[in-house]
Amino acid sequence: MSIYDGDMDEGTHWGVSQLLARAAAADLRADERLSFAIDDFFLPDESRLDERLRAALTLALAGLVSAVEGAVRQHAARLLATRDAPELSEILAKADTPIVDRLASAGLLRDTELMRELVGRVRQDVLAEALPVSAPEDPDRASLLARLIQNPDGVVATAAMALLAAESRRHGDPEAMAVRTDLPAELHHRLVWWVAAALRERFAQDAGDFLPILDRALADAAMRSVSTHDEGDRLEASAMRLAAALDSRADELAPLLVETLDDHRLSLFVALIGHALGLDYADAREIVLDPASDRLWLVLRALELGRDSIARIGLALSEADPRRDLDSFAEALDGIAATPSGSARAALAPLLLHPDYRAALLALARGTRS
Repeated sequence: MSIYDGDMDEGTHWGVSQLLARAAAADLRADERLSFAIDDFFLPDESRLDERLRAALTLALAGLVSAVEGAVRQHAARLLATRDAPELSEILAKADTPIVDRLASAGLLRDTELMRELVGRVRQDVLAEALPVSAPEDPDRASLLARLIQNPDGVVATAAMALLAAESRRHGDPEAMAVRTDLPAELHHRLVWWVAAALRERFAQDAGDFLPILDRALADAAMRSVSTHDEGDRLEASAMRLAAALDSRADELAPLLVETLDDHRLSLFVALIGHALGLDYADAREIVLDPASDRLWLVLRALELGRDSIARIGLALSEADPRRDLDSFAEALDGIAATPSGSARAALAPLLLHPDYRAALLALARGTRS
């Protein structure tokens, strides 16, 4: 039929209706894209993800979902093979279509707590890699973590070894990360059940009459992943245990904090601050990663660090993070160093409130502003 033919059969009518429906959907998508572009344009620079962070976050998110999906899917396939559904087991085991896009399109991955953890983790990794390389004062002296592993205090040595192992799993062993998420327990559990639901949706048609068996297999596999997850093995938990084992006095803390940055052990830097103030790791990390740094300077003064230590920490962080203004820090350094430690502790008091109480206060403040 010519494209200029004026006759319209039922198929053509159907095609027109489909075209109109797609055009209406495209109109909505165009409006959404404009809305997202406007939001992105008016983001302040310090809130915008640069291309490196965006790429790292994309990889981290895909890796987490892939780790959970692989564990749940493979175990469910093994269960199906023993439950009289070998064909479905083979389909499930050999599937190579990742479900991360489905979770994203459903909006599940926009979860605030999950993204707070991932953005913080990625920002910390990027900052740690960018910390300046400092020539050691004593070239023959072992690195900080190596010395701590050899510490005569067995608790310190064990905690240091655990941190080294956790860093290796997080950053240096792709096979280890392929089977674990390293997430807090609640977030891990949430992600596992999202993945199980997405797998059910993906393979429901293949299952046919075996759908109830598929449901049981996926639920059992998810429960296995939930029950075997140990958040105590996380890098963050290991760093906090080492900080607690060191339990540094004020006069020991300053050189230790400086050396952690010289040694690119940003996780231990965060943990030392968290332990010293009684903050959890995520809150301490947020303070350290904040490019404005005002809370960090108060924290360092509350911990009674002197001008030289604060200067070295500020310089290292400013060189590693282009969002930080080194000139402004230099101008403010004398004022920071002159801040009484008692005044700094008083200013930080809201940070030390019960986390749920503080979250409720922040929610109330946001409601007032809106």
